[in-house]
Amino acid sequence: MSNLTADQAMKLLHWRYAVKSFDSNKKIPDDAWDALQESLLLAPSSFGLQPWKFIIVDDKELRGQLRAASWNQAQVTQADRYVVFAALRTTTDHDVDRLMQRTSDVRGTPIESLSGYRNVIADFLVKGWAAKDLFGWNARQTYIALGQLMTTAAAMGIDTCPMEGIDVHAYDKALTLQDTRYATLCACAVGYRSDEDKYAAAAKVRYQRDEVIERR
Repeated sequence: MSNLTADQAMKLLHWRYAVKSFDSNKKIPDDAWDALQESLLLAPSSFGLQPWKFIIVDDKELRGQLRAASWNQAQVTQADRYVVFAALRTTTDHDVDRLMQRTSDVRGTPIESLSGYRNVIADFLVKGWAAKDLFGWNARQTYIALGQLMTTAAAMGIDTCPMEGIDVHAYDKALTLQDTRYATLCACAVGYRSDEDKYAAAAKVRYQRDEVIERR
């Protein structure tokens, strides 16, 4: 496996930005899109619970509805792909048991041998620091997946725009999530930047390293 050099990594990170105008004529190759979807599946989460759902919106009419619920931001309909990130509203013993069963199936481990780990997770859901706001905890896990998608895309020369400027309740309605266990958090437009996007050449505005990184 070849590794990125430090210089290559820095170039990718400086190249990446939140695209405001996508080229609607440029399409992501199928193999690249498959890899981006896999990056979502491979995202890490606390205890490996994966408390998320990724909704890929291809339907043009539905995209139009979501654009209207996003203060008419053009990225929603311009980008080749549009992914809505939803998180579990809560986490239950059923979710823990589902993970234990999946672990047993994938690793060939007797499910009885996982009982100790299962009890640790179940106890955390009731007594742990996240117990008072399980949706907030699940949301934080889901944002990790968003970051992984964006970084993987950048490594492949594909642009993204994470979007929180959306009406999540309108999204829930349009995506029929209202009576489900999932709720909309954010979205991400994925595709290729337009040559006319003025933000592509704009310098990144970040605080100095010594202002945000401390050593103790």
